[in-house]
Amino acid sequence: MKRSSMKRFAVLPLALAAAFAAQAATITKYLIIAENGKQIGEQVAERQDDGLTKVRFIYKNNGRGPELTEQFRMGADGLMTEYSVKGNSTFGAVVDERFERKGGQAEWKSTSEQGKKAVSGPAGYLPLNSSFEIVSAYITALDAAPEHKLALLPSGTLSQTVLDTLEISSAAGAKQTVQLVAQTGVGLSPAFYWATSGTAGKPPRLFGVIIPGFASMLEEGWQGAAPALAARQKQAESKMLESLAAKLQHPLTGVTLVRNARVFDSDKATVGAPSDIYVLRGRITAVLPAGSPSRGADNTIDAGGRIVLPGLFDMHGHVDRWSGALNMSTGVTSVRDMGNDNKQLQAMLDETAAGKLLAPQVVPAGFLEGESPFSANNGFIIKDLQGAKDAVDWYAQRGYPQLKIYNSFPKAILKDTVAYAHSRGMRVSGHIPAGLRAQEALDAGYDEIQHINQVLLNFLVKPDTETRNLNRFLLPAEKVGDMDFNSKPFKDFVAGLAKKQISIDPTMSAFAFIQQKDGDVNLPYAAFAANMPPDVARSFAVGGMKIEGDATLKRYQKSYAKMVEFVGIMYKAGVPIVAGTDDIPGFTLHSELALLVKAGLTPAQALQVATRNGARYTRTSNDRGSIAAGKLADLVLVDGDPTKDIADLRKVSAVITRGYVIYPQEIDAALGIAPFVKDAPQAARTSPAVADMNGGGNDGALRRIDATARQRD
Repeated sequence: MKRSSMKRFAVLPLALAAAFAAQAATITKYLIIAENGKQIGEQVAERQDDGLTKVRFIYKNNGRGPELTEQFRMGADGLMTEYSVKGNSTFGAVVDERFERKGGQAEWKSTSEQGKKAVSGPAGYLPLNSSFEIVSAYITALDAAPEHKLALLPSGTLSQTVLDTLEISSAAGAKQTVQLVAQTGVGLSPAFYWATSGTAGKPPRLFGVIIPGFASMLEEGWQGAAPALAARQKQAESKMLESLAAKLQHPLTGVTLVRNARVFDSDKATVGAPSDIYVLRGRITAVLPAGSPSRGADNTIDAGGRIVLPGLFDMHGHVDRWSGALNMSTGVTSVRDMGNDNKQLQAMLDETAAGKLLAPQVVPAGFLEGESPFSANNGFIIKDLQGAKDAVDWYAQRGYPQLKIYNSFPKAILKDTVAYAHSRGMRVSGHIPAGLRAQEALDAGYDEIQHINQVLLNFLVKPDTETRNLNRFLLPAEKVGDMDFNSKPFKDFVAGLAKKQISIDPTMSAFAFIQQKDGDVNLPYAAFAANMPPDVARSFAVGGMKIEGDATLKRYQKSYAKMVEFVGIMYKAGVPIVAGTDDIPGFTLHSELALLVKAGLTPAQALQVATRNGARYTRTSNDRGSIAAGKLADLVLVDGDPTKDIADLRKVSAVITRGYVIYPQEIDAALGIAPFVKDAPQAARTSPAVADMNGGGNDGALRRIDATARQRD
C-alpha cells in the first residue's frame, strides 16, 4: 500500500502557525510529479494581502488520495488566528477541521477530537490533515523565531535547521537559490523541505518537497530541478543517517557469548532449556547448554534467563531510509520489501551492507505494474509481455527472489509472465489484477496473495468490477460480514490453497482502518499509542474511511472480525500464513501477531509465523529463521514470555544483527518514544589480563562497555 511515502502527501502531520508580512495577493502552483514523470497531483495557494491564504490540494496515486480545500489567516503580529480545512482523506474519510485563536485562548475541533488551551506567546497549531502550504507558513515563522523553534498546539516544539543551499534553473532559464531545511519535533523522523532563500521584505517560504524514489512537489516551471535537489537532499540525509547508525549500532568484535538464554525453537514452537550462544563475525558458531566451559569470549551479554528469539520477519514492508530504527527497536531484523523505487532500494541495500544505515536485512520483491489511470508509480510499469520479461530479467539478475504483480497488470499476459518468472527461479505473488478473481490468479501460477481483502474479493467481484479504486476496500467492508465460511465455495477455495501450499500475507493490522470510527484509536495502535510522542499518538485516532452512522460502523466491524476469522480458518486448514505490516514499521508487526492470536493461533505459533515462515517464504532458511550454529546471528532478547502472552513481544531489550548489538532504549530516546523495558543486558568486554589468569576463560572480572566506548569513530 506504500503508506510511508503516501502519508507524507495525504495526511501531513507537520503544520503550524507562523507569520507572513502583509503583501500583495499572489498565487503559487505546485505540481506533484511521480518518479516516472507522471503528474499525480497539485497544490494551488492564493495568498491575499489581508493575511488570508486559500489552498486547493489534490493528490491521487494507486487509485486513491486526498482532496482538500483549506484556508487560514495570519494576524498582523505574524500568528495564525484561524484555520479550516474540508475534504476527504486518502481512503475517503471526511476531513472537517478548524482552529481559532483569540488572544490567549486557542480552540480546535476535527472529526476525531476537540480541545482548547490557554496560550501565552507564539504558538502554532498542528492540523491532522493539511496541505503543504501550512509547512510554508512554518518555514517562514521558524526562520524568524528565536533559536528557530516554535511551540506547537496541542503540544510539542518544532525546530528548523538549514542544511544546504543550491542555485537552480527553471525551464525558461530563470535562476534562483533555494535552501534545504530539516524540521524536527513532529513525527518519528525529520521532515525535509526546499525553501526559497528569502530576502529583505520577502521571507523564505516553501519551494518544494522531494521524496526520493517516489515523487516531488515543486513550483510549476521548476520540475527540471528535481534530480539536482534530490541528489543534494540525499547527501544531507546520508550524513544524518550515518551519524545515527554510528551512534546506535555497537560493533561486537571478536567472539561474543550470549549466556543463559532460553532459546525459542521456531521449528517446534517451544522454548528450550537455558543455553549459551556464541557469535563471531555476525554468525552463530555454537549453541551449548548454559554454563558450558568457555574458551575466551571477547564480549559477554548475560541474557539473564530471557527468551531469545530468532530475528523477526516483516513480510510486507516498503522500506525507506528512516524506517530502520523502528524495525530494529522492535526486533525486526529482516524485511521483505514489497514494492519500491528500484534505484532507491538498491542504494539502501548498499548503504546497509556498508554499515552506514541503521536498517534490517532486506529481501526485495520486484514490483510489476501495468499502465492505467490507477497505476502505482514504482518498480516497472509495463505494456506488453516483452516489457514484462525484461523487467523480470532485471530483477533476477539482481538477486530478487520474488516478483509482486499489481492491480493494473495486463491480465492477458499474466500466465506467461508468471511462467517466465518461475523459469528465472522467482516466486510470484501480488494483488489480483483488475478483472480477475483470486482463483484465476492462482490458476495462472501465483505462489502467494497479498492482503486479506484481495483474498476475499474472490467471492465479490465480477469481470467488470473495478478494484483499482476504493472498491477494493469498500466491497469487503460492506460484504464480508455476511459471508458463510462453512459453505462449499469457501471450503473448496481454502482446500485448494492448502493443497498447493499457497502462502497468504494477510496484513490484518493494515486493514483495521476499515472499522475505525473517527476519534477512536485504531486497534493495532492501541497497544503502543501511550509510548509514542503526543503528535504521533494523536494521529492514531483519525479515521481512514467514510463511515456514516452506527449501522455502517457495526457492519464494517463485523466484516473486519470475519476477515480475522478467515485467516484463522486458513491457518488451521494448513494454508501457510506469513506476517506483514504494510504500516508503521516494527510496532505493527507485533500488532499483526496479536491479531493472529485473535484468529486462533497460540502465541508460540504466531512467533513461528514471524520467524520460521518468514525465512521459508523468502528462501532464506539456510541462514535465518532459527537459532543454530552456522546461521546468521539475528537474535532478539525479550523480557517476559511472548510464547504465553504475545503482548510481551513488545518488551525487546536488545537486538543482535549483522555483528552489532542494538539497544531499543537508545532508539526510543532518540525518537521521543517512551521505552517498553527498564533495563537492557549490556555487552561487557573481558579484560585481557583477567582472561590470561583464567586460561582464556571469561569467568573473571568483566568491565562494562559504556555507550561511548562502543561507538564507532
